[in-house]
Amino acid sequence: MKVLVLGNGGREHALAWRLAQGERVTQVFVAPGNGGTARDPLLKNVPITDVKALADFAVEQKIALTVVGPEAFLAAGVVDEFRARGLRIFGPTKAAAQLESSKAFAKEFMKRHGIPTAAYETFSDAALAHAYVDAQGAPIVIKADGLAAGKGVVVAMTLAEAHEAIDWILADNKLGVVHNEGGARVVIEQFLEGEEASFIVLCDGKNVLPLATSQDHKRLLDGDQGPNTGGMGAYSPAPVVTPNVHAKAMHEIIMPTIQGMARDGAPFTGFLYAGLMIDAQGQPRTVEFNTRMGDPETQPIMMRLKSDLFEVLMHATDGTLDQVELQWDRRAALGVVMAAGGYPLSPRKGDAITGLPEDAEDAMVFHAGTAMQDDKLVTSGGRVLCVTALGEAVRHAQQLAYQTAQSIQFDGKQYRQDIGHRAIKR
Repeated sequence: MKVLVLGNGGREHALAWRLAQGERVTQVFVAPGNGGTARDPLLKNVPITDVKALADFAVEQKIALTVVGPEAFLAAGVVDEFRARGLRIFGPTKAAAQLESSKAFAKEFMKRHGIPTAAYETFSDAALAHAYVDAQGAPIVIKADGLAAGKGVVVAMTLAEAHEAIDWILADNKLGVVHNEGGARVVIEQFLEGEEASFIVLCDGKNVLPLATSQDHKRLLDGDQGPNTGGMGAYSPAPVVTPNVHAKAMHEIIMPTIQGMARDGAPFTGFLYAGLMIDAQGQPRTVEFNTRMGDPETQPIMMRLKSDLFEVLMHATDGTLDQVELQWDRRAALGVVMAAGGYPLSPRKGDAITGLPEDAEDAMVFHAGTAMQDDKLVTSGGRVLCVTALGEAVRHAQQLAYQTAQSIQFDGKQYRQDIGHRAIKR
């Protein structure tokens, strides 16, 4: 059977790689793909990004299953288009994807359905936003109400940072936010204390199947310093998600969200990602929702998944996830993102990449911002690669990932040296 994966990042490379191992899978197409998916003999890039053209391709090729990677395709209504043509696709509709595409929608939804989250207000007027920040004080969180490739959130530790973030989002749009209808808006939230974790589940509209827990590292620099990014590394499992925290997340956040979306007339199918903030008492609150897999969390999660992902997603699109149990590698997995010089604001592009190791059972290099140029692999985006490894514990996976990363060269490369530090400290 043929499978189509939509997207061009590290998440899509990892999903396509795992799907290609399915017993019934004969071909995996990636649209548009990247340099890494171009080099993999089991994958085939397709240079299409238009939603209608993708549906045409799926019809022509008799694609058995399409899996959506990034949020932009979801916000563009790709699931609605495919379903209207009778095509099998895993992801939420445009209406359900508002949980991610509009921070204001998500916060109003959580308030309405009693889902624990931070107190907030929404503004489109910069003067009112500035006045609110002055009244609340810092630290405070400023979020763009739109899609910003993971960079639309500023955790402002000072009032000056908060005011600058409001101007960046509302006036200058330096973060490159794709604003929703009605123009630029910011959601300003109470700062939550605690430790973050990524809680990702599969949903078929009614049934929910949790994936292995994971933890992302959003800040650019060691010690969680510097600007927020799309994510500089991740590991799985996340020790902060104890069995008690897991049960609370399912009972208080995930299930009320799935039931609430169904009641609101937008049943949720696809990957649902709840970014959790877990306080010292083990109480999780929702920082944000994403309506797709996380990047770079997908890479370690896919390294650990032993089940046939194709068969699991066929159940998910049939509404029979309650019949599935997932099998996991007991080892830990850890991924280190190698980013381009200048990332996150102005990443360099076009630098040659050398020293890539061969794929191994316990170490994989997933590509994100790479492209083939005259038979050479070059950088083409901010987050270039995610070097991912398995180990008996997080520390062992960390050692192997960094050892693997050392051989890879490109001008201006930057990566954190402390991915996994929280788990190791525990």
